[in-house]
Amino acid sequence: MSEEKKGRAAALLPIGVFLIIFLGAGIVFDDFYAMPAIVAFLVALLVAFLQNRKLDFNEKIHVIAKGVGDDNIITMCLIFLAAGGFSGAVTAAGGAESTVNLGLSIMPASIAVVGLFIIGCFISLSMGTSMGTIGALAPIAVQISQKTGFSMAICIGAVMCGAMFGDNLSMISDTTITAVKTQGCEMKDKFRENFLIVLPAAIITVIFFLIQTRNGDFQMTGEYTYNIFQVLPYLVVLAGALIGINVFIVLILGTVLSLIVGVATGTIAIANIFTVIAGGADGSGGMMGMYDITVISIVVACIVSLVKEMGGIQFILNFIKKRIKGKKGGEIGIALLALLVDMCTANNTVAIVMAGPIAKEISEEYDISPKRSASLLDMFTSVGQGLLPYGAQLLLAASATGLTPFRIILYCYYPIFMAVSGVTYILFKEEKAVSAVAEKEKTEQ
Repeated sequence: MSEEKKGRAAALLPIGVFLIIFLGAGIVFDDFYAMPAIVAFLVALLVAFLQNRKLDFNEKIHVIAKGVGDDNIITMCLIFLAAGGFSGAVTAAGGAESTVNLGLSIMPASIAVVGLFIIGCFISLSMGTSMGTIGALAPIAVQISQKTGFSMAICIGAVMCGAMFGDNLSMISDTTITAVKTQGCEMKDKFRENFLIVLPAAIITVIFFLIQTRNGDFQMTGEYTYNIFQVLPYLVVLAGALIGINVFIVLILGTVLSLIVGVATGTIAIANIFTVIAGGADGSGGMMGMYDITVISIVVACIVSLVKEMGGIQFILNFIKKRIKGKKGGEIGIALLALLVDMCTANNTVAIVMAGPIAKEISEEYDISPKRSASLLDMFTSVGQGLLPYGAQLLLAASATGLTPFRIILYCYYPIFMAVSGVTYILFKEEKAVSAVAEKEKTEQ
């Protein structure tokens, strides 16, 4: 067997350097965001450049240029920017606030905590961001806790569960975009596959919250005003994506509709329509809010290109092949890979960017369809992200309520049930005999 076919463990050194730097800084400084991911990745890229003296500097530049120029990488980055533009426009138009208030106004008083979960599911599915969902609903969770007597932990836990539902499924979530583009499938196909897997987890989560809060009482006070037209852009984007309209067209349509609604309702001044798309003067949200993950995706593509050239990907594939048998083993391998990488990076999008190329190789080797591998990648990184005490989601939820992440984790039922549902699906749900290659050809037609 050639060295290329054998693979080289040493080629994985850049990834190991990233994990040591990133996790080490988090442990030393007691803050897993003390070391920006992009800085750690740049150090890893430097290490990758220093390896393999058989290739000179210009040849390595050529290797990474080919990797970054891949259709999936370019498309993914453009979709990130388009999704950011829509998010900035619809939020400025009042869509997020109206969506929250609409849910609260129609929520039966007796199921307040369950209502938080369901509203969280809808908002995260519409907005495509778990962080935005937590930020919008955390103050409401605090209010409901105070008025019902339910613990703050269970209320914010319901919000966390709802946030992770849409983070995994939303058509404009950066995790969904990344999973779909790295595996080469259609968003609508991934959504349908993924939704069938997680639906039982969502239903069981509702039942658990109903049982735990069955004796509660909640009286709505205050005025929760909303404008149905401000919710409309979310519905249009969700419906358009589901019926299979090109994602770029859907996001552009949603952005234009959001601007029209914002100007018509007076929430966006005509002079600011371009500013809200870009992200505002403070550089948050909008397209600017997607800059970090876009740049990280490009740098990771560079690292993966060099690692693959030096036999690192082949080494991982050979390692996995020796320990798993058949198609189900391949699916379990993808799930474990996604979960472990997310535990190391504490960022599910970055985890998918890193694990995606390896998962793609596994799916082709074991004839796993792209929509199934994309679903497993997205699901199991979300499982990790929803339970990591040092993940951004739990840290935000904790800071908004004054609780510790470990208190909240006790009520993060959905990520746990999602993992159980995913493993059950792998073990007992046989996939139709459609090869990954055939599905890719169907997608390209």
